[in-house]
Amino acid sequence: MAARAWRPQSRRWRIAPAFAGAEELARKLHTAPLVAQVLHNRGIRDVEAALAFMNPKLADLHDPQLLPNIDAAAGRIAQALRDRQPIVIYGDYDVDGITGAAILHRCLTMLGGSADVYVPHRLEEGYGVNLEAVRKIIAEGTKLMITVDCGISADAPVAAASDAGMDVIITDHHTPPRKLPVALAIVHPAIEGSGYPNPDLSGSGVAFKLAWQVARAVCGETRVDEPMRNFLLESTCLAALGTIADVVPLVGENRSLAVFGLRGLPAVKHVGLRALLEASGLADEKLDAYHVGFILAPRLNACGRMGHARLAVELLTSATPQRAREIAEYLNQQNAQRQQVERQITEQAIEMAVARGMDGEAHRAIVLASEDWHGGVIGIVAARLVDRFSRPAVLVSLNGQGGQGSARSIRGFHMRDALAACSDCLTSFGGHAMAGGLRIDRDRIEAFTTAFLDYARDHIQPEELLPTLEIDAQTTLGALNYNVVSHLERLAPFGQGNGEPVVAVRACEVLVGPRRMGRNGQTVSLMLRQDGVAVRAVGFNMGDLADHLVGINMVDVAGQPKLNRFNGSTSVELELRDVAWG
Repeated sequence: MAARAWRPQSRRWRIAPAFAGAEELARKLHTAPLVAQVLHNRGIRDVEAALAFMNPKLADLHDPQLLPNIDAAAGRIAQALRDRQPIVIYGDYDVDGITGAAILHRCLTMLGGSADVYVPHRLEEGYGVNLEAVRKIIAEGTKLMITVDCGISADAPVAAASDAGMDVIITDHHTPPRKLPVALAIVHPAIEGSGYPNPDLSGSGVAFKLAWQVARAVCGETRVDEPMRNFLLESTCLAALGTIADVVPLVGENRSLAVFGLRGLPAVKHVGLRALLEASGLADEKLDAYHVGFILAPRLNACGRMGHARLAVELLTSATPQRAREIAEYLNQQNAQRQQVERQITEQAIEMAVARGMDGEAHRAIVLASEDWHGGVIGIVAARLVDRFSRPAVLVSLNGQGGQGSARSIRGFHMRDALAACSDCLTSFGGHAMAGGLRIDRDRIEAFTTAFLDYARDHIQPEELLPTLEIDAQTTLGALNYNVVSHLERLAPFGQGNGEPVVAVRACEVLVGPRRMGRNGQTVSLMLRQDGVAVRAVGFNMGDLADHLVGINMVDVAGQPKLNRFNGSTSVELELRDVAWG
């Protein structure tokens, strides 16, 4: 790495070790060694696996019957349908929970059932199945409750339901606790003894599999009838939204769900999804994981973050075309408000972290609390702090005598384990390796802060706090031709477990000096040349790089190769991730 970088923070470039078999694999795949290297970095090292990855099929989806306890769950639901028993679907308030609940609701409705969807209020009830809500559901005479994307830690609420004579089916994918709730059935890809081939199935993915198995149970055959088959195919669109938004690894069957769901979205007939696409300006567009993660998912999340997620549920379940358009436009407004609040809290949190020295060597994590923060957006802000300071962050929104917190982590620091180690200070907590949530009494904030910072100091090495850019390979500008980059595009959709390919190119001549572009000059553009090959490089939110590069003739760059399609012509570009010189 060159000695000087444009960023104020030092940044490591971690280039993946060269794959010795890249040339041979590339020859068999009729592609370039760079593509073989990228596949290798994702654990794909033979022709059969590579072809399956580049050409995903719906046949790659694992049989629902492989999920533990799914036959018992589907059988009980089929019984409820036959006996006309009312069913409540208890979903989480995020995109994964909402889309999973919508899949099950549509399935049960198509099969003649009566199902309501309940989602808790993010701020008033918090994450997961809560006891008061279960008591209300019991009082309404419900005999069957199905959780979606939650419930695996709901020991007391499930016990209360069972004592009242209500059956509970838990569908979830979050890290299971040592002691599982005593439910009628727990459908979870990663509980002890599961053996399911994909332990990283999303909550909406689990709901999709349960809907599939319920359809089988009702039809009495392994193959479902034509209307139900069409429903399941369209439901891949909802499952794709949940899978991508929940940042589960986009490999294996998760990749298949994402690919086919994204392909189906532009022509989807689902009233709510259609309205959401139109309100987002994406109708008839070719969609990728970016559109889901940064345009569609934030809108579905917005009402839950700023108020109650029931509107998003209505959009995806029962809304008429006119009502769907109204809700979709309202979600646009809520998302804009969320963005404004998020920016304000981010600025405040950064100032507080710096003022308290939590960005320095004395601390290896950040813990902050404030009465002025909206509890619906602190998770996003915590992620911003991790990006900014390269250390775990916990933010708590205080209200009265208590507080609600959201936590985000760095690679190698298991957030749920960290919260568990500090559980004496918490009212409740949950989560997984990279994120978590908590509730805490106000008078325990100081003790929790001390305990969490101590745990982070003991479990994070100083070098782990250095911001690191993961790079797939070192290459040349000449190797980034149209065919190579088009083959790299075939590896989409990109996300967790399948990051967008990043390459490093050393010793590039700055052929045309950098210039600012875009609104407020926040984008930089420069022309690079190496061994007679010239490639345009663009850096978003890197406008100040233009000032740093004045008088600099040679640079090392890291970036994502892209195909820029404009006015009927296509050219290779490099979307910059980092630049260094010296």
